[in-house]
Order: sequence, then structure tokens, then C-alpha cells
Amino acid sequence: MVTGGARGIGRAVVESLAEAGATVAFTYFTSGDAQALVSSLEKAGGKALAVPMDVTDRETVEAGVKTVLDTFGGLEILVNNAGITRDGLLLRMKPADWDAVLDTNLKGTFYCTQMVARAMVRQRYGRIVNITSVVGAAGSPGQGNYAASKAGLMGFTKSMARELAPRGITVNAVAPGFIETDMTQAVGEERRSHLLPQIPLGRFGRPEDVAHCVRFLADPNMSYITGQVIHVNGGMYM
Repeated sequence: MVTGGARGIGRAVVESLAEAGATVAFTYFTSGDAQALVSSLEKAGGKALAVPMDVTDRETVEAGVKTVLDTFGGLEILVNNAGITRDGLLLRMKPADWDAVLDTNLKGTFYCTQMVARAMVRQRYGRIVNITSVVGAAGSPGQGNYAASKAGLMGFTKSMARELAPRGITVNAVAPGFIETDMTQAVGEERRSHLLPQIPLGRFGRPEDVAHCVRFLADPNMSYITGQVIHVNGGMYM
């Protein structure tokens, strides 16, 4: 199950896991391209399920996870990808913008992980991958709420890795740098031109760059990697 899987990094993760042979459920908040993605995956010979979900609503999360479990009979991989930004400088940031980002990016991951982990504990197997961000490690002006939520995910990842390891469940995080998505397109050309020289590999990332790393961590053979934060940023942060 991939949260926020209808577009951007989430969509690339869904497509990569499906290509590897996984049956994939993905959640979406607004319908958008959800059904088109299902059709695309099924035409390629895969099996997919689109699940409407507001990750900030515990009851919605519980119902969505139940739908996936009832449909597929189990859940072996969880990718916590759903996230939002509400940028603003500290002195101007509205409390509502702080709450919205923390609720979606951090509390939403807690809700989804708690619900899915119950099934994983019973089956004594699971792969959980949390999508955090380079700003959770390096910080970013005007993104105090986003950075706090993503740094929180790193701590949550390590704690859950220790907690769930005895049940055969690995928990890791992937921290993308500047990836070409709808979200990053909104930053404007001035900031993009400022960021590019900071990337040693000389280019912005693609959603597929992140998806390949997630697929690696979700592989059944990756049973001895847990509690790690892997940075996918072209060398922007080391």
C-alpha cells in the first residue's frame, strides 16, 4: 500500500512496485488520475486498487486499510508517501498551516503505520518505507513546519525499526532531495536556479530515482537493513 500514490513520487513508487510483480493498493485524497493509473497498471498485466483516504482522519485510515486487507488478504509493504507543504517564514506562519503539515506528514504516517503494523505483526513479516526529505536533515528557510514533520519521520522510522524488528518487520526511510514533481514546480525559477549549483550530480532528481530506492528497501531479500535513512539527492546533502 502506497499512500498518496496517484501522482508524483508516489505514482512512480506504485509503478515500480507493480513492475516488480507486487499487487499494489494506493491511496488518494482527490480522485484526479487515480482510476487512470489503475487502468494503466492493469493493461500492463498487473493488479491494482485505488483507495480514497484522508490520512489525517483515523477512521478513514482504518477503513481504507481494512479494504486493502479484505481485498488482497494481507499487506506486506507499506510506503508512507502522502505529504503536503504550506510554506511560510516563522514570523508569518499561520498556526493552521503548521497543523495541516504536521497532521498530514507526521500524524498521517503514524495512523497508517499503526493500522498496517497490526497485520504485519500477525504475519511476522513486513516492509515499511517512510518518505521523508532532505530538509528534515538540513533544514530549509520558510519550511519550518515541513522540516519539522520530515525530521520527525526520521526519528519515528528509527524507533519503529527497533520496536518491530522482533516481528520480522523492517522500517526504513528514503529522503529525496529536489525531485521534479508538481510540488517542486511551484517553487519558482529563481529558487530552482539557486538550488541546481548545490547538486554535485548537476541535475534535479526524477520520481523514478526515489522509486528505485523504495523498491530496493521493499524487496524480500533486504531483510538485514532497518532503521536507515537513505538520501536520494544527487549529493546535495551528505
